[in-house]
Amino acid sequence: QVQLVESGGGLVQAGGSLRLSCAASGLTFSTYNTAWFRQAPGKERDIVARISWNSDRIYYTESVMGRFTVYRDNAKNTVYLQMNSLKPEDTAVYYCAAAAGFALQRLNDYEYWGQGTQVTVSS
Repeated sequence: QVQLVESGGGLVQAGGSLRLSCAASGLTFSTYNTAWFRQAPGKERDIVARISWNSDRIYYTESVMGRFTVYRDNAKNTVYLQMNSLKPEDTAVYYCAAAAGFALQRLNDYEYWGQGTQVTVSS
């Protein structure tokens, strides 16, 4: 049974930092492309960042470039999202996702999803 479990969310003031973690089990994590998505209230779920299985291809949505860093540790079956200089507009539920094959920014590219972790940034 595949599980993706996010952690690290919380309440932070604007300008602060958080590090999200997504621990995977039940799959050969080192062969999966992974991504972080977020969904704010009343909005669609959109990609934040993605990282290929061997970390050689990384993508960020424009609004987080220079502030967020995605990285992974295949030995620990974990993908991370370091979020710095947080803004109130970063408030959302953050989800990690995994794909066995080629995956870009679409929700349907990813087979497995975590349950999400809430990030709230106060002004």
